[in-house]
Amino acid sequence: MPRFRRWLRWLLALSVALALVGAIAAGALYYVVSSKLPDVHALREVELQEPMYVHARDGRLMAVFGETRRYPVQIKDVPLRLKQAFLATEDANFYEHGGVDYKGVARAIWLIAKTGSKDGVPGGSTITQQVARQFFLSNEVSYTRKLAEMLLARKIESELSKDEIFELYLNKSFFGNRAYGIGAAAEYYYGKKLAELELDEMASLAGIPKFPSSGNPISNPERARQRRDNYVLQRMAELGFVSQAEADDAKAVPMHAAPHEPPVEVHAPYVAEMVRQEMIARYGGDVLNKGYHVTTTIDGQMQDAATAAVHAGLIQYDHRHGWHGAEQHFDVDAGDDAAALARRIAGIPAQSGLLPAIVAAANADGSLAVVLADRTELVLAAASSRWTSRAPAKLAVRGDLIRVRAGDKEGEWLIDQIPRGQAALVSLDADSGALRALVGGFSFAGNKFNRATQARRQPGSSFKPFLYAAAFDKGFNPASIVLDAPVVFRDRRGKTWQPQNDGGGFRGPMRLREALVQSRNLVSVRLLDSIGVDFARKYISEFGFEEAELPPNLSMSLGTASLTPLSVARGYATFANGGSRVDTWVIDEVRDRDGIVLFKENPALACRGCGGVAPGAAPASQVVDGFNFGSAARPVAPKEVAGTEAEAPVATPVNPDARTAPRAIDERTAYQLVSMMRDVVQRGTGAAARVLGREDVGGKTGSTNDHRDAWFSGFGGPLATTVWVGRDDFRSLGYREYGGRAALPIWIDYMRVALKDAPVARNDPPSGMVEASVNGATEWIKVEDLDRLQEFDFDQNEQADDAAFDIF
Repeated sequence: MPRFRRWLRWLLALSVALALVGAIAAGALYYVVSSKLPDVHALREVELQEPMYVHARDGRLMAVFGETRRYPVQIKDVPLRLKQAFLATEDANFYEHGGVDYKGVARAIWLIAKTGSKDGVPGGSTITQQVARQFFLSNEVSYTRKLAEMLLARKIESELSKDEIFELYLNKSFFGNRAYGIGAAAEYYYGKKLAELELDEMASLAGIPKFPSSGNPISNPERARQRRDNYVLQRMAELGFVSQAEADDAKAVPMHAAPHEPPVEVHAPYVAEMVRQEMIARYGGDVLNKGYHVTTTIDGQMQDAATAAVHAGLIQYDHRHGWHGAEQHFDVDAGDDAAALARRIAGIPAQSGLLPAIVAAANADGSLAVVLADRTELVLAAASSRWTSRAPAKLAVRGDLIRVRAGDKEGEWLIDQIPRGQAALVSLDADSGALRALVGGFSFAGNKFNRATQARRQPGSSFKPFLYAAAFDKGFNPASIVLDAPVVFRDRRGKTWQPQNDGGGFRGPMRLREALVQSRNLVSVRLLDSIGVDFARKYISEFGFEEAELPPNLSMSLGTASLTPLSVARGYATFANGGSRVDTWVIDEVRDRDGIVLFKENPALACRGCGGVAPGAAPASQVVDGFNFGSAARPVAPKEVAGTEAEAPVATPVNPDARTAPRAIDERTAYQLVSMMRDVVQRGTGAAARVLGREDVGGKTGSTNDHRDAWFSGFGGPLATTVWVGRDDFRSLGYREYGGRAALPIWIDYMRVALKDAPVARNDPPSGMVEASVNGATEWIKVEDLDRLQEFDFDQNEQADDAAFDIF
């Protein structure tokens, strides 16, 4: 008995010692873990990753950028049934415990010990613990991490309300397919706002976070259905959140989740990419995850019209040159069914409504049997390829990849092809430089290269108005006579250059207005030779071009500079706005996720009547009818000049906070060029634009050697718009594909919509001009130019018709 008592005392002492050691160890572990816990105060100011939204000027969505889909919601906007679905699934006692549900932990441990498996066992982590893990911890499985999670949960409960914790959980949880938060999950899987969800959809969403990648309703609908029915809905019924009948009705609903991207309301992918790059340059790479809302200058209706015009114009151009064969050929087995054929083209994107289709068979009746990427089987009848003048079965064989598009009639499908040509369209508000529409190519999905801003192409004759403006600064005027006749230029090495008019032929002496209307090359060459290449380059750079990109020789007169469509449109805006150089811009406003304005553009605006002569412009030289006579003549007061002087227009009123754009050219020069380019439309190479029925429409066509580039640049109403058409490989567009044929129809189709209801722009002569008869024509002339004409009696017949000039 004494031995037993001694043994018992020894055992008791050992137990106490072990308990003490355990307590010390537990205390040490608690101290070590708790001392390293983060400050949960940060949860009150946490910034969840949210994509960047890009909008048109009217607020319609253009694009969403970001690594994650997330639309943070407030707990007050979450329907009760949806909250109950998550409580039933994750933490039924959430509103009762203090952050750690000890009964739940014990129950989970007991069930795991009893069954030997974690499957189907309610988790021991509360919603608060999950928030602690999501924001501060990893998913490592260890006792230390679990203890830290529990301690953090207690701290979070002491700092935040239950609703605040629940809101963080709903916005942070991952729901698969890059969707974070319940708002993004509802949008992506069902295309709905939270208030629009049905009970079965709520239960499906509540079941996702446990298996977000492998058990969501899209990747594994059967597994998602079982979790919805057997666990979420049944638990909701057991807890009294819904009746058993309601749960059973929801279980009977088939799984119907499908991918839903945010609805893009204005299709402008080239503009959206421009905005994305500019926002990264301004705010850094993480700007795409801060929930910023960017409002652009893009007009949604104009952008839609621009996209439609480019697509239609390129397809019409391509159809003129016939069928150019299947896009690609696949070697397919004779036994391949529709599913096997569809897999061949699964990764090939649609381009501007042209869907990829693989030919299954060429039928004896001339039709084609094709399969789309979604396994849809179509039979393309003879009418589907009428534009090719060939039956469908003559165009392709089994295994060929072709393109089809929906026709105008319901159920109609047509054979088409991706155009070999490309195009760019840029439309600006001429007074502010704000982009209203921009298209950088036929299809952003097919090629992300933005031809509006990145392609440098020769503008051809559409460059001539800039040269004429330089000549007018030297004393020429629309009535000046210059010879349209052969001319040869010789360089110092003896090599000669003999420019030609397009189509050949010569028309002798002609007024500059007619030379521009008829786009006479030889007149432009003589004009540049008269005013000097160096002066012209410096002057034309005032339109916003870099002087270095303008050729330092007479070929510049024929438009051999390599310019972007955007820069050309900006140059034409200078004519349309009365001579001011405006900067182009597209981002109007940036707001953060709370709606606070971070940036608001304040553009420099054109101002008519704010000064006629460009700062630093060269003094006018003594020039009469195309030849330079030396120093400038004495300025003449209006009363000394025969003719009618224009009344000074009232300066355009501006916002007192607005900035005024710098003057690029004399306002009177801008008036003269606008008048002349209106004539180009009324009776010249741009005559097709008369269909618009507006007197304020003007512009200039442009074409280059071998028809590699086709242009039309012009203006109407408040807009300056440029269209370019060409091929990326610099090959010819084809026979007679001039600017008036390839580019102008696109310009017209766009401007028909863009100018609808826009008031007609006036073109009143500014002060300092007189209306006079010069060389048999009545023109508005600058006062000092008319004075020079009166001082010199010049006989146009004295001009040499076979002179040879040196280039250098």
